[in-house]
Amino acid sequence: MPWLIGLALLVVPIVEIFVIIQVGQVIGGWPTVALLIAESALGAWLVKREGRRAWNALQTALETGKLPGRELTDGALVLIGGTLLLTPGFVTDIFGFFFVLPFTRPLARRLVTRFVSSRAATLTPPTFTPFMPGGPTQPRPSSGDVIQGEVVDPDK
Repeated sequence: MPWLIGLALLVVPIVEIFVIIQVGQVIGGWPTVALLIAESALGAWLVKREGRRAWNALQTALETGKLPGRELTDGALVLIGGTLLLTPGFVTDIFGFFFVLPFTRPLARRLVTRFVSSRAATLTPPTFTPFMPGGPTQPRPSSGDVIQGEVVDPDK
């Protein structure tokens, strides 16, 4: 997984520059810059609005005692989408809008939930041994009876 992030950090800027150059050749340099600025402004406004909605939904879920899984996922998607929208370029803006827009976010949420569930299923739960902190040290009797005993040290 870390190599995938490193590869993305190398490939994404190259793709962004290529797309910006291609758009600039079609519509011109200044219109391309204006379009990038307009996308960033629209993205900032949208992230502010959707971030506030996600925050309010999270607070409502916590106040009602509901588990906030959907609300936390929405908040994370808005955060990631906002980061992508603030990155200059058309490709990252497409993904940023996909994560932030209220009508595409449910699809993104399903994809993220499916990905996290599949990753969690491959992890093995930790096993506790008597020597681990917080682990069981000795079995407890199942009833409330007290069993008298004596500790014998075989080395003495």
